[in-house]
Amino acid sequence: MKAGIVGLPNVGKSTLFNAVTRSRKAEAANYPFCTIDPNVGVVTVPDERLGVLQGIAKTQVVIPAAIEFVDIAGLVAGASKGEGLGNQFLANIREVDAIIHVVRCFVDDDVIHNMGSVDPVRDIEVISTELILADYETVTKRIEKTTKKARGGDKEAMAELALLQRLEPHLNEGKPANILELDEAEAKIIPFFQLLSAKPVLYACNVAESDLADADANPFVQKVAEFVRTHHDAAYVPISAKIEFELIDLEPEEAKEFLADLGVQDSGVSMLIREAYALLGLQTYFTAGEKEVRAWTIPVGCKAPQAAGVIHTDFEKGFIKAEVVAYTDLSSLGSVSAARDAGKYRLEGKEYVFKDGDVAVFRFAN
Repeated sequence: MKAGIVGLPNVGKSTLFNAVTRSRKAEAANYPFCTIDPNVGVVTVPDERLGVLQGIAKTQVVIPAAIEFVDIAGLVAGASKGEGLGNQFLANIREVDAIIHVVRCFVDDDVIHNMGSVDPVRDIEVISTELILADYETVTKRIEKTTKKARGGDKEAMAELALLQRLEPHLNEGKPANILELDEAEAKIIPFFQLLSAKPVLYACNVAESDLADADANPFVQKVAEFVRTHHDAAYVPISAKIEFELIDLEPEEAKEFLADLGVQDSGVSMLIREAYALLGLQTYFTAGEKEVRAWTIPVGCKAPQAAGVIHTDFEKGFIKAEVVAYTDLSSLGSVSAARDAGKYRLEGKEYVFKDGDVAVFRFAN
């Protein structure tokens, strides 16, 4: 699964990408379009539960969950018509599963803003409008193609056309596709349209170092929070890309001390990664033994055979049962034997829906 980092030029996208991926892959410079080709980095998901399970399993090998972040070129007004790097931007964003939208929430005369002033809500609307315009064009073209099939009595085409005809006026009103209420059948159809504004969005409010300790008091962050509540199905995270970038060369304990001096308890990057993971509709289950402790990524609502299948397809094909214990039970009791004695281990069948934090052993037929 991929999360694409987007935003106007010079809002801190590439700096944030470097901080999130703990690398210097992306060029970060004080001029528009310093990112042209997208940079891709694999990011591990911070999870304190892994350390606890490592102690219980008595293993030296810990493998966390991971997602991909993509640093995409800056967008400008008119991108849907090819302005700036618009066509490339839209093609890149179409390939990701969720959007991390970086918005500038700091004033610095030394850092150019391509629109002349700092206004995060205006910046959000610029990008949102371009995605909606591109989607509107996609929908109108698809209506033309689908109408012919629907008139011929094709039931799938008729269902698709009905949804497209709901989407067209919705998008025309400047509303993103991700806030259109869908029934279960429509929710299964809409991914085939590959709409840009249908992707889930997380707003990363890039604040100055001096605002980090009390970022929610920043008036720009407050404007984003209000906008998100009233206009979009989204969440926001305050973060200082500059500070986070400075942390990449520090050891974990040094980074904690550095943040503590700023009055901050946790890294904004850690929060951003966790929020992105949730935004993608993902959750984690664990396997834990002497060989390794490992976090496995599955979609929310995943049933036991499919959860087994992320380890190996043979596990899904030959699935018999899953032996499952909740992380909270295992960690509080302190050992596998104690959890078994307390009756916290249970056998689950094919219809069991895995929960975040389940620790599992699978039984399968070869």
